[in-house]
Amino acid sequence: MAIEPTQLKETPKSAIRSSIDAPDSVGIVTPHSYHFDEPLQLRSGKTLPSYDLMVETYGELNAARSNAILICHALSGDHHAAGYHSASDSKPGWWDSAIGPGKAIDTTKFFVVALNNLGGCAGSTGPTSINPETGKPYGPDFPVVTVRDWVKSQLRLMDRLGIQKWAAVIGGSLGGMQVQRWAISYPDRVANAVCIASAPKLSAQNIAFNEVARYSITSDPNFHAGRYLEHNTYPKHGLMLARMVGHITYLSDSAMRAKFGNAGSLLENTTRGNLGRDLRSGTLSFGLNVDFEVESYLHYQGERFSSNFDANSYLLMTKALDYFDPSVDYGNDLSKAFAEGDCKFLLVSFSTDWRFPPERSRELVETLLKAGREVTYLEVEADQGHDAFLMPIPRYSNAMRGFLDNAYKELVTDAS
Repeated sequence: MAIEPTQLKETPKSAIRSSIDAPDSVGIVTPHSYHFDEPLQLRSGKTLPSYDLMVETYGELNAARSNAILICHALSGDHHAAGYHSASDSKPGWWDSAIGPGKAIDTTKFFVVALNNLGGCAGSTGPTSINPETGKPYGPDFPVVTVRDWVKSQLRLMDRLGIQKWAAVIGGSLGGMQVQRWAISYPDRVANAVCIASAPKLSAQNIAFNEVARYSITSDPNFHAGRYLEHNTYPKHGLMLARMVGHITYLSDSAMRAKFGNAGSLLENTTRGNLGRDLRSGTLSFGLNVDFEVESYLHYQGERFSSNFDANSYLLMTKALDYFDPSVDYGNDLSKAFAEGDCKFLLVSFSTDWRFPPERSRELVETLLKAGREVTYLEVEADQGHDAFLMPIPRYSNAMRGFLDNAYKELVTDAS
Protein backbone atom coordinates (compact mmCIF):
# COMPACT_ATOMS: atom_id res chain seq x y z
CA MET A 1 0.00 0.00 0.00
CA ALA A 2 1.50 3.28 -1.12
CA ILE A 3 0.74 6.07 1.32
CA GLU A 4 1.45 9.75 0.83
CA PRO A 5 4.55 10.42 2.94
CA THR A 6 3.50 13.93 3.96
CA GLN A 7 0.33 12.51 5.51
CA LEU A 8 2.36 10.35 7.87
CA LYS A 9 4.37 13.10 9.52
CA GLU A 10 3.46 13.24 13.18
CA THR A 11 2.52 16.58 14.64
CA PRO A 12 5.03 17.52 17.34
CA LYS A 13 3.60 17.20 20.84
CA SER A 14 4.56 20.80 21.57
CA ALA A 15 2.45 21.96 18.60
CA ILE A 16 -0.51 19.88 19.77
CA ARG A 17 -0.25 21.28 23.29
CA SER A 18 -0.02 24.79 21.87
CA SER A 19 -3.16 24.26 19.79
CA ILE A 20 -5.12 22.91 22.76
CA ASP A 21 -4.10 25.88 24.91
CA ALA A 22 -4.73 28.45 22.16
CA PRO A 23 -7.19 31.18 23.24
CA ASP A 24 -9.52 30.39 20.32
CA SER A 25 -9.70 26.65 21.10
CA VAL A 26 -12.43 24.99 23.18
CA GLY A 27 -9.61 22.85 24.57
CA ILE A 28 -10.13 19.29 25.80
CA VAL A 29 -13.75 18.15 25.62
CA THR A 30 -15.59 15.07 26.85
CA PRO A 31 -18.42 13.44 24.86
CA HIS A 32 -21.60 12.42 26.66
CA SER A 33 -24.07 9.69 25.75
CA TYR A 34 -27.80 10.35 26.13
CA HIS A 35 -30.12 7.35 26.34
CA PHE A 36 -33.73 7.50 25.13
CA ASP A 37 -36.20 4.80 26.14
CA GLU A 38 -39.12 6.25 24.18
CA PRO A 39 -39.53 4.29 20.92
CA LEU A 40 -38.72 6.24 17.76
CA GLN A 41 -41.13 5.69 14.86
CA LEU A 42 -39.15 5.94 11.62
CA ARG A 43 -40.28 7.14 8.23
CA SER A 44 -39.81 3.60 6.90
CA GLY A 45 -42.54 2.38 9.25
CA LYS A 46 -40.07 0.56 11.48
CA THR A 47 -39.42 1.48 15.10
CA LEU A 48 -36.30 1.80 17.22
CA PRO A 49 -37.38 0.69 20.72
CA SER A 50 -34.62 2.73 22.36
CA TYR A 51 -31.41 4.43 21.32
CA ASP A 52 -28.38 6.44 22.39
CA LEU A 53 -27.05 9.71 20.99
CA MET A 54 -23.41 10.68 21.47
CA VAL A 55 -23.07 14.42 22.06
CA GLU A 56 -20.44 17.10 22.63
CA THR A 57 -21.13 20.63 23.81
CA TYR A 58 -19.00 23.76 23.77
CA GLY A 59 -19.57 27.03 25.61
CA GLU A 60 -22.14 27.74 28.31
CA LEU A 61 -25.93 27.66 28.14
CA ASN A 62 -27.32 30.98 29.38
CA ALA A 63 -29.95 31.29 32.11
CA ALA A 64 -32.74 31.75 29.55
CA ARG A 65 -31.48 28.72 27.59
CA SER A 66 -31.79 30.83 24.46
CA ASN A 67 -28.22 30.84 23.11
CA ALA A 68 -28.00 27.23 21.90
CA ILE A 69 -26.77 26.29 18.43
CA LEU A 70 -27.14 22.83 16.89
CA ILE A 71 -24.42 21.56 14.54
CA CYS A 72 -25.63 18.97 12.00
CA HIS A 73 -22.87 16.83 10.52
CA ALA A 74 -22.35 15.64 6.95
CA LEU A 75 -21.99 12.08 5.64
CA SER A 76 -18.81 11.03 7.43
CA GLY A 77 -18.99 13.48 10.34
CA ASP A 78 -19.83 12.87 13.98
CA HIS A 79 -20.22 14.61 17.34
CA HIS A 80 -16.55 15.60 17.62
CA ALA A 81 -16.78 18.96 15.89
CA ALA A 82 -14.23 20.97 17.88
CA GLY A 83 -11.48 20.72 20.45
CA TYR A 84 -9.53 17.64 21.52
CA HIS A 85 -10.38 14.51 23.46
CA SER A 86 -6.93 14.31 25.03
CA ALA A 87 -3.55 15.99 25.02
CA SER A 88 -2.26 13.21 22.75
CA ASP A 89 -4.77 13.89 19.95
CA SER A 90 -2.98 14.71 16.71
CA LYS A 91 -5.80 16.88 15.36
CA PRO A 92 -8.98 18.56 16.60
CA GLY A 93 -12.66 17.99 15.72
CA TRP A 94 -13.79 18.20 12.12
CA TRP A 95 -15.02 21.84 12.28
CA ASP A 96 -12.56 23.25 14.78
CA SER A 97 -11.76 26.06 12.33
CA ALA A 98 -15.29 27.44 12.82
CA ILE A 99 -16.13 26.64 16.47
CA GLY A 100 -14.42 28.26 19.43
CA PRO A 101 -13.88 31.52 21.31
CA GLY A 102 -13.89 34.39 18.79
CA LYS A 103 -14.43 32.11 15.80
CA ALA A 104 -17.38 32.27 13.41
CA ILE A 105 -19.44 30.13 15.81
CA ASP A 106 -18.31 31.94 18.94
CA THR A 107 -18.44 29.81 22.09
CA THR A 108 -18.11 32.90 24.30
CA LYS A 109 -21.62 33.79 23.08
CA PHE A 110 -23.24 30.49 22.17
CA PHE A 111 -23.76 27.06 23.67
CA VAL A 112 -22.94 24.72 20.80
CA VAL A 113 -24.36 21.20 20.56
CA ALA A 114 -22.91 18.61 18.17
CA LEU A 115 -24.09 15.00 17.94
CA ASN A 116 -23.46 11.77 16.09
CA ASN A 117 -26.64 10.90 14.18
CA LEU A 118 -28.54 7.63 14.51
CA GLY A 119 -27.03 5.00 12.26
CA GLY A 120 -23.56 6.45 12.75
CA CYS A 121 -20.57 4.64 14.14
CA ALA A 122 -19.17 7.08 16.71
CA GLY A 123 -21.19 6.18 19.77
CA SER A 124 -24.81 6.74 18.74
CA THR A 125 -26.99 3.70 18.14
CA GLY A 126 -26.23 2.23 14.74
CA PRO A 127 -25.31 -0.97 12.87
CA THR A 128 -22.42 -1.76 15.22
CA SER A 129 -24.66 -1.48 18.31
CA ILE A 130 -26.12 -4.58 19.94
CA ASN A 131 -29.61 -5.46 18.76
CA PRO A 132 -31.56 -6.21 21.98
CA GLU A 133 -33.64 -8.80 20.13
CA THR A 134 -30.67 -10.92 19.07
CA GLY A 135 -27.79 -10.01 21.37
CA LYS A 136 -25.65 -9.48 18.26
CA PRO A 137 -24.68 -6.31 16.37
CA TYR A 138 -27.57 -4.93 14.31
CA GLY A 139 -25.47 -5.06 11.13
CA PRO A 140 -27.79 -4.95 8.10
CA ASP A 141 -30.84 -5.30 10.37
CA PHE A 142 -30.47 -1.70 11.53
CA PRO A 143 -33.35 0.15 9.87
CA VAL A 144 -32.81 2.74 7.17
CA VAL A 145 -32.99 6.19 8.73
CA THR A 146 -33.83 9.43 6.95
CA VAL A 147 -33.07 13.09 7.54
CA ARG A 148 -36.56 13.41 9.01
CA ASP A 149 -35.77 10.65 11.53
CA TRP A 150 -32.54 12.33 12.53
CA VAL A 151 -34.25 15.65 13.16
CA LYS A 152 -36.95 13.94 15.21
CA SER A 153 -34.26 12.39 17.42
CA GLN A 154 -32.48 15.76 17.63
CA LEU A 155 -35.73 17.34 18.83
CA ARG A 156 -35.84 14.85 21.69
CA LEU A 157 -32.26 15.73 22.57
CA MET A 158 -33.25 19.41 22.49
CA ASP A 159 -36.06 18.74 24.93
CA ARG A 160 -33.74 16.69 27.16
CA LEU A 161 -31.38 19.67 27.32
CA GLY A 162 -34.25 21.98 28.22
CA ILE A 163 -33.88 24.13 25.12
CA GLN A 164 -37.09 25.64 23.75
CA LYS A 165 -35.68 27.24 20.61
CA TRP A 166 -32.36 26.95 18.79
CA ALA A 167 -30.66 30.30 18.26
CA ALA A 168 -29.43 28.65 15.06
CA VAL A 169 -29.21 25.27 13.38
CA ILE A 170 -26.12 24.97 11.17
CA GLY A 171 -24.93 22.33 8.73
CA GLY A 172 -23.06 21.75 5.50
CA SER A 173 -23.85 19.23 2.74
CA LEU A 174 -25.99 16.49 4.31
CA GLY A 175 -25.98 18.68 7.42
CA GLY A 176 -27.61 21.43 5.37
CA MET A 177 -30.45 19.05 4.52
CA GLN A 178 -31.03 18.56 8.25
CA VAL A 179 -31.15 22.35 8.63
CA GLN A 180 -33.88 22.49 5.97
CA ARG A 181 -35.85 19.71 7.66
CA TRP A 182 -35.70 21.56 11.00
CA ALA A 183 -37.17 24.67 9.37
CA ILE A 184 -39.91 22.55 7.78
CA SER A 185 -40.87 20.15 10.58
CA TYR A 186 -40.32 22.36 13.63
CA PRO A 187 -40.38 25.99 12.39
CA ASP A 188 -41.28 27.33 15.84
CA ARG A 189 -38.16 25.75 17.39
CA VAL A 190 -35.57 27.47 15.12
CA ALA A 191 -34.70 31.18 15.04
CA ASN A 192 -31.97 31.03 12.39
CA ALA A 193 -30.89 28.47 9.83
CA VAL A 194 -27.44 28.28 8.19
CA CYS A 195 -27.45 25.94 5.19
CA ILE A 196 -24.04 25.51 3.56
CA ALA A 197 -23.08 23.78 0.28
CA SER A 198 -26.33 21.87 0.17
CA ALA A 199 -29.40 21.31 -2.03
CA PRO A 200 -33.16 20.76 -1.73
CA LYS A 201 -32.61 17.22 -3.07
CA LEU A 202 -29.89 15.21 -4.79
CA SER A 203 -29.34 15.28 -8.52
CA ALA A 204 -29.36 12.04 -10.51
CA GLN A 205 -25.58 12.35 -10.83
CA ASN A 206 -25.15 12.50 -7.05
CA ILE A 207 -27.38 9.47 -6.57
CA ALA A 208 -25.28 7.67 -9.18
CA PHE A 209 -22.05 8.43 -7.28
CA ASN A 210 -23.64 7.12 -4.09
CA GLU A 211 -24.71 3.91 -5.80
CA VAL A 212 -21.18 3.30 -7.10
CA ALA A 213 -19.92 3.75 -3.54
CA ARG A 214 -22.52 1.36 -2.14
CA TYR A 215 -21.87 -1.25 -4.81
CA SER A 216 -18.14 -1.16 -4.12
CA ILE A 217 -18.92 -2.06 -0.50
CA THR A 218 -21.63 -4.67 -1.02
CA SER A 219 -19.63 -6.47 -3.73
CA ASP A 220 -16.58 -6.87 -1.47
CA PRO A 221 -16.22 -10.61 -0.61
CA ASN A 222 -15.81 -9.65 3.05
CA PHE A 223 -19.16 -7.84 3.18
CA HIS A 224 -21.05 -11.07 4.00
CA ALA A 225 -24.46 -9.45 3.30
CA GLY A 226 -23.65 -6.86 5.96
CA ARG A 227 -22.82 -9.40 8.69
CA TYR A 228 -19.06 -8.99 8.47
CA LEU A 229 -18.71 -8.40 12.24
CA GLU A 230 -20.12 -11.87 12.86
CA HIS A 231 -17.37 -13.20 10.55
CA ASN A 232 -14.65 -11.18 12.34
CA THR A 233 -13.84 -9.23 9.20
CA TYR A 234 -14.95 -6.12 7.32
CA PRO A 235 -15.14 -5.02 3.65
CA LYS A 236 -11.99 -2.94 3.76
CA HIS A 237 -11.32 -2.78 0.02
CA GLY A 238 -14.91 -1.92 -0.81
CA LEU A 239 -15.00 0.83 1.79
CA MET A 240 -11.65 2.15 0.58
CA LEU A 241 -12.94 2.36 -2.98
CA ALA A 242 -16.14 4.06 -1.83
CA ARG A 243 -14.14 6.70 0.00
CA MET A 244 -11.74 7.19 -2.88
CA VAL A 245 -14.61 7.80 -5.30
CA GLY A 246 -16.30 10.12 -2.84
CA HIS A 247 -13.12 12.05 -2.10
CA ILE A 248 -12.56 12.78 -5.78
CA THR A 249 -16.00 14.37 -5.99
CA TYR A 250 -15.37 16.53 -2.91
CA LEU A 251 -12.34 18.18 -4.51
CA SER A 252 -12.22 20.45 -7.55
CA ASP A 253 -9.76 20.24 -10.43
CA SER A 254 -8.22 23.44 -9.09
CA ALA A 255 -7.77 21.93 -5.65
CA MET A 256 -6.09 18.87 -7.09
CA ARG A 257 -3.73 20.99 -9.15
CA ALA A 258 -2.78 23.01 -6.11
CA LYS A 259 -2.47 19.96 -3.85
CA PHE A 260 -0.56 17.68 -6.19
CA GLY A 261 1.45 20.18 -8.18
CA ASN A 262 4.84 21.53 -7.19
CA ALA A 263 5.10 24.26 -4.58
CA GLY A 264 3.75 27.57 -5.79
CA SER A 265 0.48 29.26 -6.51
CA LEU A 266 -2.36 27.71 -8.46
CA LEU A 267 -1.75 30.26 -11.25
CA GLU A 268 1.93 29.28 -11.43
CA ASN A 269 1.07 25.59 -11.53
CA THR A 270 -1.47 26.11 -14.30
CA THR A 271 0.78 28.41 -16.31
CA ARG A 272 3.69 26.00 -16.38
CA GLY A 273 1.39 23.13 -17.35
CA ASN A 274 1.53 21.32 -14.02
CA LEU A 275 -1.90 19.72 -13.73
CA GLY A 276 -1.34 18.08 -10.36
CA ARG A 277 0.58 15.18 -11.93
CA ASP A 278 3.57 15.10 -9.59
CA LEU A 279 5.34 11.75 -9.48
CA ARG A 280 6.03 10.11 -6.15
CA SER A 281 9.55 8.97 -6.98
CA GLY A 282 10.37 11.23 -9.92
CA THR A 283 10.20 8.43 -12.48
CA LEU A 284 7.54 6.26 -14.06
CA SER A 285 7.40 2.60 -13.05
CA PHE A 286 5.93 1.44 -16.39
CA GLY A 287 3.76 -0.93 -14.39
CA LEU A 288 0.59 -0.86 -12.35
CA ASN A 289 2.28 0.69 -9.34
CA VAL A 290 1.23 3.93 -7.68
CA ASP A 291 3.23 6.48 -9.67
CA PHE A 292 1.49 9.77 -8.96
CA GLU A 293 1.09 11.69 -5.71
CA VAL A 294 -2.67 11.94 -6.26
CA GLU A 295 -2.91 8.14 -6.45
CA SER A 296 -0.97 7.81 -3.22
CA TYR A 297 -3.16 10.40 -1.54
CA LEU A 298 -6.37 8.59 -2.51
CA HIS A 299 -4.98 5.28 -1.24
CA TYR A 300 -4.12 6.96 2.05
CA GLN A 301 -7.55 8.53 2.40
CA GLY A 302 -9.25 5.22 1.64
CA GLU A 303 -7.03 3.31 4.06
CA ARG A 304 -7.59 5.77 6.89
CA PHE A 305 -11.33 5.97 6.35
CA SER A 306 -11.79 2.21 6.13
CA SER A 307 -10.10 1.86 9.53
CA ASN A 308 -12.41 4.36 11.24
CA PHE A 309 -15.85 4.11 9.65
CA ASP A 310 -18.39 1.30 9.60
CA ALA A 311 -19.44 0.05 6.16
CA ASN A 312 -23.10 -0.41 7.07
CA SER A 313 -23.18 3.13 8.44
CA TYR A 314 -21.79 4.41 5.15
CA LEU A 315 -24.57 2.62 3.27
CA LEU A 316 -27.20 4.16 5.57
CA MET A 317 -25.80 7.68 5.30
CA THR A 318 -25.74 7.65 1.52
CA LYS A 319 -29.33 6.36 1.44
CA ALA A 320 -30.40 9.24 3.70
CA LEU A 321 -28.85 11.60 1.15
CA ASP A 322 -30.66 9.93 -1.75
CA TYR A 323 -34.06 9.90 -0.03
CA PHE A 324 -34.08 13.56 0.99
CA ASP A 325 -36.82 15.41 -0.89
CA PRO A 326 -39.22 17.28 1.43
CA SER A 327 -41.28 18.56 -1.52
CA VAL A 328 -42.97 15.15 -1.89
CA ASP A 329 -45.22 15.96 1.07
CA TYR A 330 -46.25 19.30 -0.45
CA GLY A 331 -47.34 18.42 -3.96
CA ASN A 332 -43.73 18.85 -5.16
CA ASP A 333 -43.90 22.55 -4.29
CA LEU A 334 -41.08 23.02 -1.80
CA SER A 335 -42.03 26.63 -1.09
CA LYS A 336 -45.15 25.35 0.70
CA ALA A 337 -42.90 23.34 3.02
CA PHE A 338 -41.22 26.55 4.22
CA ALA A 339 -44.43 28.55 4.52
CA GLU A 340 -44.61 28.32 8.32
CA GLY A 341 -42.44 30.05 10.89
CA ASP A 342 -40.28 33.15 10.86
CA CYS A 343 -36.83 31.53 10.74
CA LYS A 344 -34.11 33.60 9.02
CA PHE A 345 -31.80 31.86 6.57
CA LEU A 346 -28.17 32.15 5.55
CA LEU A 347 -27.24 30.09 2.49
CA VAL A 348 -23.64 29.70 1.31
CA SER A 349 -22.30 28.02 -1.82
CA PHE A 350 -18.84 27.67 -3.36
CA SER A 351 -17.86 28.34 -6.96
CA THR A 352 -15.96 25.10 -7.62
CA ASP A 353 -18.32 22.77 -5.75
CA TRP A 354 -19.58 20.50 -8.51
CA ARG A 355 -21.18 18.03 -6.10
CA PHE A 356 -23.53 20.72 -4.74
CA PRO A 357 -23.01 23.59 -7.20
CA PRO A 358 -24.14 27.19 -6.55
CA GLU A 359 -27.19 26.82 -8.80
CA ARG A 360 -28.64 24.32 -6.30
CA SER A 361 -28.30 26.88 -3.49
CA ARG A 362 -29.80 29.57 -5.73
CA GLU A 363 -32.69 27.20 -6.40
CA LEU A 364 -33.26 26.97 -2.66
CA VAL A 365 -32.99 30.77 -2.31
CA GLU A 366 -35.76 31.24 -4.87
CA THR A 367 -37.88 28.66 -3.06
CA LEU A 368 -37.45 30.42 0.29
CA LEU A 369 -38.22 33.83 -1.19
CA LYS A 370 -41.37 32.42 -2.74
CA ALA A 371 -42.31 31.19 0.74
CA GLY A 372 -41.81 34.70 2.12
CA ARG A 373 -38.74 33.84 4.15
CA GLU A 374 -35.91 36.29 4.95
CA VAL A 375 -32.80 35.02 3.13
CA THR A 376 -29.15 36.05 2.97
CA TYR A 377 -27.16 34.34 0.23
CA LEU A 378 -23.41 34.26 -0.35
CA GLU A 379 -21.58 32.60 -3.21
CA VAL A 380 -17.89 32.26 -2.39
CA GLU A 381 -15.08 32.06 -4.93
CA ALA A 382 -13.06 29.11 -3.64
CA ASP A 383 -10.77 26.53 -5.24
CA GLN A 384 -11.42 23.75 -2.71
CA GLY A 385 -14.57 22.25 -4.27
CA HIS A 386 -17.22 20.77 -1.98
CA ASP A 387 -14.69 20.51 0.87
CA ALA A 388 -14.61 24.32 0.98
CA PHE A 389 -17.42 24.31 3.53
CA LEU A 390 -14.95 22.83 6.05
CA MET A 391 -12.26 25.45 5.37
CA PRO A 392 -11.62 28.75 7.21
CA ILE A 393 -12.09 30.87 4.07
CA PRO A 394 -12.20 34.50 5.32
CA ARG A 395 -15.20 35.71 3.28
CA TYR A 396 -17.20 32.63 4.25
CA SER A 397 -16.18 32.74 7.93
CA ASN A 398 -16.90 36.47 8.18
CA ALA A 399 -20.35 36.05 6.63
CA MET A 400 -21.29 33.33 9.11
CA ARG A 401 -19.83 35.32 12.00
CA GLY A 402 -21.81 38.42 10.98
CA PHE A 403 -25.05 36.46 10.62
CA LEU A 404 -24.64 34.82 14.01
CA ASP A 405 -23.58 38.10 15.64
CA ASN A 406 -26.91 39.57 14.53
CA ALA A 407 -28.67 36.53 15.95
CA TYR A 408 -26.88 37.07 19.26
CA LYS A 409 -27.83 40.76 19.33
CA GLU A 410 -31.45 39.75 18.93
CA LEU A 411 -31.07 37.36 21.86
CA VAL A 412 -29.65 40.13 24.03
CA THR A 413 -32.42 42.53 22.95
CA ASP A 414 -35.11 39.96 23.71
CA ALA A 415 -33.57 39.23 27.11
CA SER A 416 -33.63 42.92 28.03
